Amino acid sequence: MRGGDNRTGELFSYVDLEARVRRDHPLRAIRTIVNEALAVLEREFAALYSPIGRPSIPPEKLLRAMLLQAFYSIRSERLLMERLEYDLLFRWFAGIGVDDTAWDHSVFSKNRDRLLEGDIAAKFMAAVLAQPKVKRLLSSDHFSVDGTLIEAWASMKSVKPKDSSGEPPAQGGGRNAEADFHGQKRSNDTHAS
Repeated sequence: MRGGDNRTGELFSYVDLEARVRRDHPLRAIRTIVNEALAVLEREFAALYSPIGRPSIPPEKLLRAMLLQAFYSIRSERLLMERLEYDLLFRWFAGIGVDDTAWDHSVFSKNRDRLLEGDIAAKFMAAVLAQPKVKRLLSSDHFSVDGTLIEAWASMKSVKPKDSSGEPPAQGGGRNAEADFHGQKRSNDTHAS
C-alpha cells in the first residue's frame, strides 16, 4: 500500500540527534577530539567573558561551527547559519538542539571576532594538535589543503615585498584598497603574502 504525501507540523519533537548520526561517521571521532581540547580551554573561556549581561553564543559551539565551515568549505557565515538551521549533522556536531534556532550570521561573526582577538582560536588549534590521537595523523613532510580557501583568504592585494621597501601604490583608502600591479614583477623570492 502506498503511503500518503501528508505534511503535518509536529508539536513535539522526539528526535535524538545522537541516534541520527551513524556510528562510523568521521565527525564522531573529530568531535571527541574537539571536546577534549575544549575542556582544556575552560579557564580561557571564563576569562574572556563577563559574568554579567546577556549570554552570548557559547564559545565551544562557536568553535565547533567554525570547524564545520572549514571542513565543508562553506564560504560565508550566512550560508553556515542556513546550514545549521536545517542540517541535523551540523546541529549535532555544533551542539545545537533540534528545536533551537540557528544564530544570526552577524551575531556569529561578532562572537567569532572576539575569539580571534582573544587568541582563543589559536589556543584551541594548539590544544587539538597537542593530543596524542592527532599527533599520529600529522606529518612534517607534507600537507594538503583545499586551494580554493587559500585563494580566497590570500588575495593578490596581500602580497608585499619581503625587503619592506614599501607597499604597492594604492588608489583610494581603506584596508582593502585597489592596487595597480601592472608591469610589476613578483616572485616567491621577492614577495610574500
